[in-house]
Amino acid sequence: MNIARFVKKTFFHVEKSAIGLLAYVNSRWYMNRYNSLLRRNGFKMNGTPRFIAKSASFDDFSRITLGDRLVVSMHVHFLTHDYSFTTALISINETPATDIGVLRDIVTGNNVFIGMNSIILPGTSIGNHVIIGAGSVVRGNVPDYSIIAGNPAVVIGDIREYAQKVKSRNTQDLNVDKR
Repeated sequence: MNIARFVKKTFFHVEKSAIGLLAYVNSRWYMNRYNSLLRRNGFKMNGTPRFIAKSASFDDFSRITLGDRLVVSMHVHFLTHDYSFTTALISINETPATDIGVLRDIVTGNNVFIGMNSIILPGTSIGNHVIIGAGSVVRGNVPDYSIIAGNPAVVIGDIREYAQKVKSRNTQDLNVDKR
């Protein structure tokens, strides 16, 4: 890692820690400032993410595009690099002089919920109106309106059917946030 990138990432994490304290006071204040920090550090945004937990981690900021109304739960990792290619080359007797990484972008659509402890792998494109279950390992193209879960994550449902199912239940089980 070069010095300029190291310094930039260090300042990002210091400011992120300070802003993170606001999450305990008012999540809307926190997100207002956190979104601004993300934009200043090279994130591309198609709208305004609704909530990103302060424990979420991001690899190469310039390779990640965040959609409108995105929710990222705690301990979610966005990985834009894969250095396993070096291991693969060595297995076919083509040992490189140094490690070689494959770098690929990650794009999230609009109105996406990513559950706790999920890992978003390089080259992943998440469609619009998607729920990703907790602990999922996500790669490839995730279709619009899908609910996915698992390792590897697979489609387990349709978000529209889920909405109708929950609406038909007893609404006293719902927790409605105050504005």
